[in-house]
Amino acid sequence: MNEYGYQNFILELGLKVSYYRKRAGLTQEDLAERVGVSTSYIGMIEAPGISKSASLKTLYSIATALGVPPYKLLQND
Repeated sequence: MNEYGYQNFILELGLKVSYYRKRAGLTQEDLAERVGVSTSYIGMIEAPGISKSASLKTLYSIATALGVPPYKLLQND
């Protein structure tokens, strides 16, 4: 995967986290509390202009908190 592909993947990941968070009726603060990270960390993951990657452990925790299978955050639509 080239750098553009990676950046695009991270952007899509952030958009999916935001989508599923809003669908679950959670704020960034709610999600951060459930996952055990800061609100700003969730904001950086979701922000389109910031390429903040997350560990698989954190992604698993986010997916669990959102009630979605982890692959939903990682699958390439």
